[in-house]
Amino acid sequence: MGLPFGLWFLAPRRTIQRKKDDSIAYTKSDPPQEKSLPLSDQPDLTSFRGEWPVLLECVSPAFDTQRLAELARSVDWSRLLILADEHGVLGHLAKCLRELDENVVPGEIRQALQERHRAQVFSTLRITAELFRLLGLFATKNIEALVVKGPVLAMQAYGDPAMRSYGDLDLLVRHSDIRRATETMMAHGYSAAVSLGAIDAGKIPGQYLFTKSDPRLIVELHNDRTLRYFPRRLPLEDLFRRRICVRLDGHEAPALSVEDELVYICVHGATHFWNRLSWIVDVAAFVTRQTNIDWQRVRKNADEVGADRMLNTGLQLASDMLQVQLSDSVRAAVEQDTGAAKLAACVRAWLTSGTETSPTLFERAAFRLRMRGSRLAAPAYLLRLSLSPTEEDWEQGNPQKEDKVRSLVRRPFRLVRKYGRSRQS
Repeated sequence: MGLPFGLWFLAPRRTIQRKKDDSIAYTKSDPPQEKSLPLSDQPDLTSFRGEWPVLLECVSPAFDTQRLAELARSVDWSRLLILADEHGVLGHLAKCLRELDENVVPGEIRQALQERHRAQVFSTLRITAELFRLLGLFATKNIEALVVKGPVLAMQAYGDPAMRSYGDLDLLVRHSDIRRATETMMAHGYSAAVSLGAIDAGKIPGQYLFTKSDPRLIVELHNDRTLRYFPRRLPLEDLFRRRICVRLDGHEAPALSVEDELVYICVHGATHFWNRLSWIVDVAAFVTRQTNIDWQRVRKNADEVGADRMLNTGLQLASDMLQVQLSDSVRAAVEQDTGAAKLAACVRAWLTSGTETSPTLFERAAFRLRMRGSRLAAPAYLLRLSLSPTEEDWEQGNPQKEDKVRSLVRRPFRLVRKYGRSRQS
């Protein structure tokens, strides 16, 4: 039996399993999001198509209050809240609904959103405090780091670190600093998913994951070797050279330049098949709020890492779904990429269908091929992803002594077992 309407936000909450770095298949999350419904009460999202127009209006950077009020009069509020939670945009929904008359939005809906937003604010403050603690620890070891996504993206896209939903910290560090960074994290209460022995053996995971249970915190360290979904290796030194500082709670956080961040979040969305609306919303809000973007630099940065089509797809989705106004030159470049238009159409179909089933192995492979763009480069890109072992492919027990060939061969068979069936939830 489901929870009474208006009380489901207070239910015991289940957590999505942390994502793993699979070549053709990332699982859904950015970072690990907690669901507001117990597993037994999880609804069938195929019945949520009527709530999509309301949600899209709420998350659009230029939403129309009058149109939203008209759409909201016939909405199923419980379904709308669940859909917003599923796609990580409850903060946007709460902000928009505050602007509607009290007689339009039921009181229990407002209360539920206020409680969830309050919890999100507290979480943001805790995560931001931990961010600066870690940056301070790294500074004492002369380890440079750049903050990506998370609170920095929330400030750049929304001007409010509590607007965007996130549950972990992502930092870029040089590969040469990974061991010392791991030692530092472990010395200050974090458990490392990748052991020092595996690091010494040259094992490259999907990310260097660290967790702390009290309070629950997740930190991921990335570098140009772990970010394998970039078609070409990330020019890490150039990113450090172009870095900027973003002000958070009275402190300065080292971050990617605006142009580099835009490319990064578009690659991230493509990596996950854009299967969360929040990633499209991030792109839309980012390009709307950052009015001084150097688009020539964006194009150059995207070309350097082979992410032109991923960038165009993100911009196409922001334009098509959220009515983002692009300049004539940017729009012309996006519209010339017919492959990006096809990918965007595929994503829109996946999202608005309401299905929770994951794309099959072949659908994932086809998407990967198309998002790379070039007919020559696409097969090589897919092959590299399919044959690049990650921690899921390492032998249990003592992975640092594992034969690299065995790990490489094991990977495609594991992917086929995991994703080769028909659609699965």
